[in-house]
Amino acid sequence: MTFVEILNTLPFVSHLKALELLDSNGQVVATIENRPGQAGSLAVYHALALQYGGNLSPEAAAQGLEWYAEHTADARAHPGKHPNIDRLFAWAAGSEHYAVRLIAKPATPEQDPQTV
Repeated sequence: MTFVEILNTLPFVSHLKALELLDSNGQVVATIENRPGQAGSLAVYHALALQYGGNLSPEAAAQGLEWYAEHTADARAHPGKHPNIDRLFAWAAGSEHYAVRLIAKPATPEQDPQTV
């Protein structure tokens, strides 16, 4: 399967503004925003968080590398070109676990009937 085909199987992220990746001390190590150029990565990391209970382990990172499909080979050949994939290479080879904090988009008056 290609990355686009895999993306079509992952949960929607339209409700998210971003997600933050936290180290074992609770410090933010990265933020992935819901914007062009990052939306696919947001979907991958969000799906990993859902599948692995909010805990990105080396096993979760390895799964993410599979989901990136053809982009994984490109990232391996061109380090630095795909930082969200590069991060998974490092995490898959390590033993650390990272938490995911989801940041929801603010409700708009059209979405929230309680807002005047």
